Amino acid sequence: MPAAAIALFGALVYGSADFLGGLAAKRLRSIVATAVAAASGLVLLAALSPVLGGEWNGVDAAWGALSGVFGAIAIALLYACLAIGPMSILSPLTAVVSAIAPMTWGLLVDGEQLSAVGYAGLGVALVAVVLVGFIPGEAAVRPAARGLVMAAGAGLAIGAFVIAIDQTSSTSGILPLVVNRGTNAVITGVIVGMLLLAGRRRGRSARQVLAAQGVEIGATPTGHADLEHAVGDTGAVANAGIAPSAWWLAAVCGLADASANAVMLVALRMGDLSVVSALTAMYPAGTIILAALVLRERIATVQWAGLVLALAAGVMLAVG
Repeated sequence: MPAAAIALFGALVYGSADFLGGLAAKRLRSIVATAVAAASGLVLLAALSPVLGGEWNGVDAAWGALSGVFGAIAIALLYACLAIGPMSILSPLTAVVSAIAPMTWGLLVDGEQLSAVGYAGLGVALVAVVLVGFIPGEAAVRPAARGLVMAAGAGLAIGAFVIAIDQTSSTSGILPLVVNRGTNAVITGVIVGMLLLAGRRRGRSARQVLAAQGVEIGATPTGHADLEHAVGDTGAVANAGIAPSAWWLAAVCGLADASANAVMLVALRMGDLSVVSALTAMYPAGTIILAALVLRERIATVQWAGLVLALAAGVMLAVG
């Protein structure tokens, strides 16, 4: 079905947004990069809304707002769990849960039915999500229970975001996404404002507050993040200031993430939630491919296996 191909393309766009957000977070504080991305995505979606059309509906708007809240929850849980680690386990766990939650909803609640090939494709997709989301080079460390719970919670929040968007009617166009991004922009903007106010009371400049610090995670408003390139010590960066390119990277990240949301919305309205969510959860594939092309990074063997399985799953789900 075309929805499978569209969803797989959307996953690649999501991955590119994660990659850009990760680059922005090398200079900007993670939540600041997310807030800028939310604002730029809102501008894009608001500009496209009159062109693409759509009927305003209070119920659809409510679903859009709820999805924005879920995105903000996913971001908060991501920040918290990655401070605990290890990312090599928590990253795939988040991605897998983000696929399983809407898959289960689609199959059990919505009553979606697939052929034997389709169900097999879902299984292959879950394996692909684990392999693609694997972070090579990290030492194997037994994760803390709290980290596992937070990672699973982040995945559930991302999955809930997809489920909420799927509840909107086709006549609403992209208006639910506009409300989603507006809600997320308000939440992240308020957080940044509170950080600036707290920093001012402590005698810190705006640059010191907004600059990267702690773990670099360029999370998108959807709740995804470039986990593979997240690193720790950013104290020197905070003192060096914020390069203008960081703001542009965060803004373009938001444009890419909003575009991915629109692609996912089209796929959801053309196909099944279970299929679209399984393929969309392969968003780390876009990150590792872009990192290989732009940063000349080597794609690990296990990630190559994940990419191959992702394509196989896409084919199986398209025909199933």
